[in-house]
Amino acid sequence: MTNPYENLNARTALITGAASGMGEATARLLAAHGARVALLARRADRLTELAAKIEADGGRALVVPADLTDQASVDAAAERVHTAFGPVDLVVNAAGVMLPNPVTDGRADEWQRMLDTNVTGALRVIRAFVPDLTAAARAGRTADLVNISSIGAHVPFPNYAVYGATKAALTYLSQSLRTELGPLDVRVTNIEPGLTDTELASHVDNAELSGQLDGMFEALIGLTSHDIADLIAYTTSRPRHVNLRQVIALPTRQA
Repeated sequence: MTNPYENLNARTALITGAASGMGEATARLLAAHGARVALLARRADRLTELAAKIEADGGRALVVPADLTDQASVDAAAERVHTAFGPVDLVVNAAGVMLPNPVTDGRADEWQRMLDTNVTGALRVIRAFVPDLTAAARAGRTADLVNISSIGAHVPFPNYAVYGATKAALTYLSQSLRTELGPLDVRVTNIEPGLTDTELASHVDNAELSGQLDGMFEALIGLTSHDIADLIAYTTSRPRHVNLRQVIALPTRQA
């Protein structure tokens, strides 16, 4: 039987937010199908543990501690990846923070953190690695940019206005980049998960909103990080002329 993910073999992937959640699950799955994975996140200890698991399973992983809110840190990370692995041909922007609170609370610190990570951080990664992707495509290889947005990009939820706005920006950015990179044979995929069990919920410091999330998970049977990783692996392993441009993944019970 043909392996549906065989096109991932021998590819070189960069995954942000790899210390947990969707990023971690994606790194493990891509590595299991033969991709070399560069693991980028702030928590070096978590990345080291993940790399050890991947290598114990026969994969190859590179630990790249970095802070996406710091341009110098991203530049240093790109240099480390290029030195160890050379150019990449698959980029997954999985890093993100979700800090819901009423806008009337005026939490400018939270607003800035979400903008710096969810939008500007993704842009820094794109700037650093898109030249790799376009070069891979010119050489006739498959090249992918995957951005993980959220259903909140276009479905409003009370108290999530700024988070939703950052994800709407990422969704629009993906759409616009497709007009620039598609003609260069670089695929751009935007994934919008619904309720998913990740560390994002642990970022919430509002007890009432945190409790609401817990109740939603129980009622809706949320997705897992592996569910989203599986979508990414499937999307990026299609023939290079096929671009699954937009994927919305919801729990069956979520309207």
